[in-house]
Amino acid sequence: MSIYDSRLILVYFCAVAAVLGAALGSFLNCAAWRIAHGESFLKGRSRCPACGHTLGARDLVPVLSWLLLRGKCRYCGEKVSPRYVLTELFFALVTVLCLLRFDLTVLCLRNYVFLCCLFCLSLVDLESYTIPDGCLLIAAGAWLLALPFAALDWGGIGLHVLAGLVFGGGLLLLSLIMDKVLKKESLGGGDIKLFAVVGLYLGFLASLFSLLLAAVLGLLFVLLRRGKGEENGGQIPFGPSIAAAAGAMLLYGGGAVSWYLGLFGAS
Repeated sequence: MSIYDSRLILVYFCAVAAVLGAALGSFLNCAAWRIAHGESFLKGRSRCPACGHTLGARDLVPVLSWLLLRGKCRYCGEKVSPRYVLTELFFALVTVLCLLRFDLTVLCLRNYVFLCCLFCLSLVDLESYTIPDGCLLIAAGAWLLALPFAALDWGGIGLHVLAGLVFGGGLLLLSLIMDKVLKKESLGGGDIKLFAVVGLYLGFLASLFSLLLAAVLGLLFVLLRRGKGEENGGQIPFGPSIAAAAGAMLLYGGGAVSWYLGLFGAS
């Protein structure tokens, strides 16, 4: 079955994907906040960050609760950050795009797990300047479990594994050199491990494009933070830039890679 079998099926599955994405975006946002603050996201009820009141089901409907309550807590009237509704809307969009790109396939599920991990670790990195190993392990595990359904022979699998080792190891070597030159940490260990996982999913050429795009996004992010006076002692979370670049290449990088190979008469 494909979502493209008919227009009605396409609309239906896109709607379901949007609702699912908004709900997962809400969960991942909550999980990221708890991970960043050293709390367990597997237990405990959601609560208002201002008054601490436990939130009920009607307070947790993605997007609608925030809109109906006009961005305020039902119990104390304190303003609720628009981060919540924005993350829900953003991940609803990501979910629909993933479905449209990969259809109803195992690879769609695998890549969606990867996107969930990228989204969660980005929020954690923005909050605590760390990338949780759990997100990386889940993403790597999803890649391994989906191998029987991937259109890769043993040589292709080996190239993807090698890409992870090369990009992870290459960035590790580069960071060690830069640490010596700059006399401070230039790239966090989480960023290096993240790019090793990106190599698994994207392979060599797409990972290279992703690295270049991440560098550009990282520079823009630095300039934006400096413009707002949010340098925080020189710490810059690079995880969100890597995640955004990897997500973009996962969803739409095929065209960029094909264009580049076409310059050399390859396909």
